[in-house]
Amino acid sequence: MPRLKTKYQEEIAPALMAKFQYKSVMQIPKLDKIVINVGCGDCKDNKKMLEAVQREISQITGQHAVITKARKSVANFKLREGMDIGVKVTLRHDKMWEFLDRLFNIALPRVRDFRGINPNSFDGRGNYALGIKEQLIFPEIDYDKIEKIRGMDIIMVTTAKTDEEARELISLLGAPFYQN
Repeated sequence: MPRLKTKYQEEIAPALMAKFQYKSVMQIPKLDKIVINVGCGDCKDNKKMLEAVQREISQITGQHAVITKARKSVANFKLREGMDIGVKVTLRHDKMWEFLDRLFNIALPRVRDFRGINPNSFDGRGNYALGIKEQLIFPEIDYDKIEKIRGMDIIMVTTAKTDEEARELISLLGAPFYQN
């Protein structure tokens, strides 16, 4: 069982239950899934670059990445409906807990001049979005083998009803929020 999942079950869930005065254990917010998305609009012409991005994200997450397609045609971006424009992975269960542990304890501290992540990036429904500027912070990526430095969006979807509950959950999981 992943270390962070054990910590959630033994320490975090009882602490949340006590703090928010829940009547049922089913009300305790929990992490539902993590979605990692890389948009690479410049890959629409270059299939090999898109496959390289897909391979890198698969290495980082340990799960096969899916190529996303454009939903609409946008003439200004020279984009047609159905073109390949990005890569995404949805992590659940043990892979989600392992990825979150590696993100908070290994990857984020490797960011240059890292002071913490923004505590205000919640969407109003208890989900947290985090943007990363380069994939090199993950130890699985070899600097010599990448073609281009790319950013990614990491969205943590929780079952929390409010941002306050989600902020407490994610901070107890070990998120390095910076102080205002």
